[in-house]
Parts: sequence; structure tokens; C-alpha cells
Amino acid sequence: MIVALISGFGLGILFFGGLWITVKKTIGENYMGLWIAASSIIRIGITLTGFYFVAQGNIQRLLVCIASFIATRFLVLWLTAKYDQKLLISKAKQS
Repeated sequence: MIVALISGFGLGILFFGGLWITVKKTIGENYMGLWIAASSIIRIGITLTGFYFVAQGNIQRLLVCIASFIATRFLVLWLTAKYDQKLLISKAKQS
């Protein structure tokens, strides 16, 4: 169960962190929709493959993995908001 918990945490960081990075990097870029679509397909593919291998046919491991995946969403949201706020403050000081 510990492996499922840690795996869900790692998959969550990869998925939601990857989403944040994709959005940050593609704003104002050419072919923005293509980059976001490709990133989504890759992130979803990796996440579902990770769930499959973590679960190994055991619903309890899958549920633990998914729960930690969802909990990681809130952690990533909090960390990225804090980072964006710090970045905004530093840009305001430079002006």
C-alpha cells in the first residue's frame, strides 16, 4: 500500500505539474492547441499506465493510488500558486 501511495503522489506531480508547465510554456506560442493536446495525451497515457501497473488487479491499491493522486492535485495547486505569487511580486518590485 505504501508503494501505491507513493506512486499516486508521483503520478500526480507528473500529471498536474506537467499541466502547469505546459500552460506556462505555451501561452503566446504558435500551435498552442497542438502542444496542449500532445501534452494531454502523453500525461494521460503515462498516468493510466501507472495506475494499471500499480493496481496489479487489486482494487484497494488502485483506490489508494487514485486518492494520493487527487490529494497531490491540491498540493501542486498550492505550490504553483505560491510560486506564481512570488514571481508576480518580484516583477512588481522590478517595475
